[in-house]
Amino acid sequence: MAQVKGIRLDRQRGFGIFPLFENRYHVLSEIKLEKPKFRKVTPEIVDGLRRIVGDQHVLMEKHDIEPYSHDETEDFVFYPEVVVRPIATPDVSEILRLCHENYIPVTSRGGGTGLSGGALPVHGGVILSTERMNRIIEIDRENLMATVQPGVITHNFHQAVEAEGLFYPVDPASKESCTIGGNVAECAGGPRALKYGVTRDYVYGLTCVLPDGRIFKTGGKLLKNVTGYNLTHLIVGSEGTLCVVTEIILKLLPLPQHKRTMLAPFDSLTDAARALTEIFNAKIIPRAAEFIEQKAIKAAEEKLEKPFPHSDRAALLLFEIDGDRADILDEQAEKIGEICVEHGAVDVFVADNPDKQAELWQMRRNIGEAVKSIAIYKEEDTVVPRSRLPELVEKIASISKKHGILTISYGHAGDGNIHVNIIKKNISDDDWNIKVPLVIEELFREVVILGGSISGEHGIGWVQKKYLPLALSPVEIELMRMIKKVFDPRGILNPGKLLPDE
Repeated sequence: MAQVKGIRLDRQRGFGIFPLFENRYHVLSEIKLEKPKFRKVTPEIVDGLRRIVGDQHVLMEKHDIEPYSHDETEDFVFYPEVVVRPIATPDVSEILRLCHENYIPVTSRGGGTGLSGGALPVHGGVILSTERMNRIIEIDRENLMATVQPGVITHNFHQAVEAEGLFYPVDPASKESCTIGGNVAECAGGPRALKYGVTRDYVYGLTCVLPDGRIFKTGGKLLKNVTGYNLTHLIVGSEGTLCVVTEIILKLLPLPQHKRTMLAPFDSLTDAARALTEIFNAKIIPRAAEFIEQKAIKAAEEKLEKPFPHSDRAALLLFEIDGDRADILDEQAEKIGEICVEHGAVDVFVADNPDKQAELWQMRRNIGEAVKSIAIYKEEDTVVPRSRLPELVEKIASISKKHGILTISYGHAGDGNIHVNIIKKNISDDDWNIKVPLVIEELFREVVILGGSISGEHGIGWVQKKYLPLALSPVEIELMRMIKKVFDPRGILNPGKLLPDE
């Protein structure tokens, strides 16, 4: 284990970001921390935090704060000076007011499952953990709305609303450990985004706290509301850089009564991508359509120690359709099967009971961790218009071959969101450090040419911010800087994230 400028470097899993992003590799400006401009947490500030939340909810011992020093982004570690765990909006307001007055940086944290370094306290300071703010305040059946605190685990919320015959479609891969607040911060998606949309499509109101402690509300239980600027949509996906969200109003749907899960193996990645496009042309919108290439399937087999159907094929498409009429679903399933076979599928299989359906999805949800366990890795979260998916698949293969580096791809093919994992296998440390920046930049440039962008659901956070100018114009970035300064003039909220260093 090596230590590089506050970053843990695990030679088996991650890499040091500073050697990787040296300027000689021509990938925009080097990721670096700005010169310190914040103050340290003093004993007086700690006493103030304890008065707000109680002694047991202010953590400072190294073994207590270690879990808050990292998220799921490779192996970067930054220790906060103190962790504070509020339970309600007034607590958050007092904490932020105290930190604002004393120029203390604050990083808000949910479940710590982020993949872009959004919850890393890169400037130390205070971690504001929402883990105790975990109440489902209300499930309003009459208005098909729910009100929750940000620390509610997404899977627990699914179970609660489904017990009422209702449905919250957003289902990120980490749903059993991620929180609704984190989903709001990153505008989380998941497989069902294809049919139902992402987090932003379900957030109808927020209670928020500004960095100086002022509390404000946006939206409400209203399906129509064009009163002023849409602050709700501005805050969703802002990665904790503008305010701290303390309550969330979410739209619910009636729970679909039936679903079908299907698996189609292909001998060609491009054929699989093209088949998907034809399914949409047939006016069928699956609730999920996942793309998995063979290398990812093999990794999942090894991790779970069980075989996966047709893992010898180049690519699999995993479909799920849902609705309230079984006969219509059967017709759609038959049509999907016909299209897949016409475009090169070896066969199409239907998981005809809940156990088989769950088994297929367990395999899919374990692919991410399985791929990352192979060797040192770097994951990119590309997204293109779904009609350009075949071209993206071809570009990934071409870039991988050109640079002689292993890539493994999988993701939400139905909405054009492919996760590209760059794997350090059978190459030297020097080659890895040289090639990875070149691969990432070339990949992102090709994605933008295809009309896409550099993140579909993981966010920009700390590790991707240097690439933002590839996807956004100088005018857009400047507008974002201005918005940040309006909300957070002292820059204390989640500093060092999302926007490139000036």
